[in-house]
Amino acid sequence: MLVATMDTALGPMQADLSRPIDIALAVREGTDTVNCFQALPFEQEPIVAGDFVGDVAQGGPVNFRRAHLTPHGNGTHTECVGHISPSFERVHDLWDRYHFTAQLVTLWPQRRPDGERVLRRAQIEEVFDSDFRPEAFVLRTMPNGDFKRHTNWSGTNPPWLEHEAAAFLAERNVQHLLLDLPSVDREEDGGKLLAHRAFWRYPEATRHRATITELIYVPEAVPDGRYLLELQVPPIALDAVPSRPVLYPLQQG
Repeated sequence: MLVATMDTALGPMQADLSRPIDIALAVREGTDTVNCFQALPFEQEPIVAGDFVGDVAQGGPVNFRRAHLTPHGNGTHTECVGHISPSFERVHDLWDRYHFTAQLVTLWPQRRPDGERVLRRAQIEEVFDSDFRPEAFVLRTMPNGDFKRHTNWSGTNPPWLEHEAAAFLAERNVQHLLLDLPSVDREEDGGKLLAHRAFWRYPEATRHRATITELIYVPEAVPDGRYLLELQVPPIALDAVPSRPVLYPLQQG
């Protein structure tokens, strides 16, 4: 068993690195996969140059392909404040470590009188582990199930996070917010993006190192609680990139 020790607000805790829980949804071709915001499906094609074909199945010496993707719409992705800022900040430039203490919680969105389904500040305040003081907050919404692996959320007005709830997480110094919805904000909100702005405290006191990861999937068998989060992102110079968050159970050391 490979064990890592983390210093937490509760003292040293250990993570079993032999028990990874991958909560990413892969970027895949086709329509039977997750998608949102009318994004074009992910596509890939072999490079063709003269007699060269970058496809072994077509007789080429190697597979050499070009990929077309939209990080915000084609699968699990991590975004930074560059998503809403003219400064065009890049995710992979923003932090120098990839492991963070994390709390996983499961909540039912509440229905408002206007029919909107939202996650409220009071719900998150009630379950937030103030003793643990997690650096990352992982939000699994109900109902949950394998359907989240292949839902096209476009035009469905999925649940969202009230900006007061996002502000609460910022107040508690949560640096990384992860959730299984297409966005922390309403699908169509006239460009207000209130939850994004509240979590990043943009533009008044911008939290440049904070990130939001959307379209994760946490299987039902994974219990709520304390974890070590490994947040893997590729070195692509964009405001949002495909990502692979991985959880490891944490126990008192």
